[in-house]
Amino acid sequence: MSPRLSIKVTAATAAALVAPTLFATTAFAAAGSGASRHAVANAQPDQVKGAKVVGTPSAKQQAEVRVFLAGRDQAGLAKAVAAVADPHSASYQHYLTAAQIKAAYAPSAASVARTKAFLKGYGLTIGEIPANNAYVTATGSLSQLQKAFGTTLHTYSVSGHTLRAASSAPSVPASLSADVIAVSGLASISQLMSTDRVGGPTTTHRTAKSATTKAPPPDAFVNATPCSTFYGQKQATTVPTAYGKVQPYAPCGYVPDQLEGAYGLTRSIAKGFDGRGVTVAITDAYAAPTILSDANTYATSHGQNAFKGKQFKQVPPAKPYRYGYDDTVNGDLCGEQGWYGEETLDVEAVHAMAPGANVTYVPGRSCDNADLLTAVNKVVARHLADIVTNSWGGTDESNGSPALDTAYQQVFYQAALEGIGVYFSSGDSGDGASDNNGVPTVQSPANSSLVTAVGGTSLAVSKTNTRTFETGWSTSKSTLTDGAWDPTPPGTYQYGGGGGTSQVFSQPAYQKGVVPASIAKRYSKLGGRAVPDVSALGDPNTGMRVGETQTFPDGTVKYSEYRIGGTSLASPLFAGMMAIADQVSGRPHGFANYALYDLYGTQAYFDPTHKANTGVVRVDYVNGVDDSDGLTTSLRTLDARNGTTIRTTAGYDDITGVGTPNGERFVGGLGVG
Repeated sequence: MSPRLSIKVTAATAAALVAPTLFATTAFAAAGSGASRHAVANAQPDQVKGAKVVGTPSAKQQAEVRVFLAGRDQAGLAKAVAAVADPHSASYQHYLTAAQIKAAYAPSAASVARTKAFLKGYGLTIGEIPANNAYVTATGSLSQLQKAFGTTLHTYSVSGHTLRAASSAPSVPASLSADVIAVSGLASISQLMSTDRVGGPTTTHRTAKSATTKAPPPDAFVNATPCSTFYGQKQATTVPTAYGKVQPYAPCGYVPDQLEGAYGLTRSIAKGFDGRGVTVAITDAYAAPTILSDANTYATSHGQNAFKGKQFKQVPPAKPYRYGYDDTVNGDLCGEQGWYGEETLDVEAVHAMAPGANVTYVPGRSCDNADLLTAVNKVVARHLADIVTNSWGGTDESNGSPALDTAYQQVFYQAALEGIGVYFSSGDSGDGASDNNGVPTVQSPANSSLVTAVGGTSLAVSKTNTRTFETGWSTSKSTLTDGAWDPTPPGTYQYGGGGGTSQVFSQPAYQKGVVPASIAKRYSKLGGRAVPDVSALGDPNTGMRVGETQTFPDGTVKYSEYRIGGTSLASPLFAGMMAIADQVSGRPHGFANYALYDLYGTQAYFDPTHKANTGVVRVDYVNGVDDSDGLTTSLRTLDARNGTTIRTTAGYDDITGVGTPNGERFVGGLGVG
């Protein structure tokens, strides 16, 4: 079906606009030299407010800024997205080209020209301007930047780190008030994002002595035994019972054929419906140097084909990585080696679920919010993929950088119009209270109504690779101490799939009639966007086995495998299943939430329900590698209800969404071309 610019909007879709905000955007007062200046949002950590000033950076120091630009016709953009995304619209899947979107909705060429002229006027050097005009990059001295943006830069002590940040709101000429929505780069960081990965290697934070030294593979992690090949294979008969019964040892980590079987896709994949012809992009920070070798070793070790020819590729940033192992100025703020494990998990999970799909890895220069946004924008602006899965996020609804929220939304709008599906992990902290001073919150960017938020489940796979049960991922822990479980099961809450209700985004049309009022109207009579939308395996105690090159204590560097989880696993698994659905349909589903919610209550989904009094016994090495320092044994209660306010229930719930894919019924239910 050929793309077209003219879009018909039905009465239903006109009323079903995507992602209106509950709170109006703050109007910024004029700053700088009187009314001739207009204050703009500045991407820097909130923790700078009230932090101690410890110095002044050198005026000669060079820095790079990104000036994010406003798109056009936002009301028309929302209607256009609803039209192409809603299966009930006459324009469903009539996607636009990047050129058509640029002509109608992107920041204009005139806006770019005015912004460039402003920056050049202060002696700044213009850098990258992406194809969709989302931002203008410029480089100059801190002296030039302070003059250009009418602010003063200081260094602050924040959480044990010394950061550069602006002491007052930056501003631009009033003539740019309609053009510029935010600036990043005045502060040395905006907000450092984290992966939604649980288990596996821990990162050793080290700073290289030479900027040319590459980060070695991460420190090794090895799963202890006993563990089960499939759920329930080995029973923990030598430790105390829990809930009046013997509990099984945790699985050693599921491998591709088990996951394909559990989600009902074994037959489809065997027939060639394996995602071929579809490209899945993955965004993370940095790039693991052994990723292709590791992914191919893992695949062939578990009965799959290795990546063929150009089936896997990486699109690195044009400039060097920063805030990583090699950063001699800032230190390894992001834990670069830990991101190697994230890339490994994402690539192997997509390939496990959709072995025929193309995989394109697009890393950010760092885990800084703006760098990851740039990576997502690269996928969209260049249309590098049909699906993009992202296993990272902040700890609240704005990632600590509200200045970038509008910029994220603009990228998501364009993705939807182009037919690119954007998937984000929902987080690993349950209702988010543990990351937000005890106050429940959902995680951004998964909170956006323009993306598909993927929650986590605990999955039991049988000896014959079928799904024995699946329930919401919510884990509490009791440790074996002096012959008894301490605390008494369920123990202490540890982690779980992220979910809840947004206080930023109102309830989108596709959730009405599906999400219970008790969830949607938790904070507002108008209703908020509920998270997640869908779910897949995320629990690290019933997780996936992955393979990665690691550094062992004796100095050897070698490939090994370990069990891992988190919604970092759920998102790429779901993206792989959507790749198969795209292949079956013969066209990309793009922003799929309307279609996904249309299938609610049908056999397309398995509905995870509460699994009471169930756990797994897990044995771990104290040092993470071997038994030289001893072992610990713990009971991990599945779908625990203590320590979190979100619950697994029948129907839609705020841990598992509308459910998990039910094999051929799911991919067929989304449409056959």
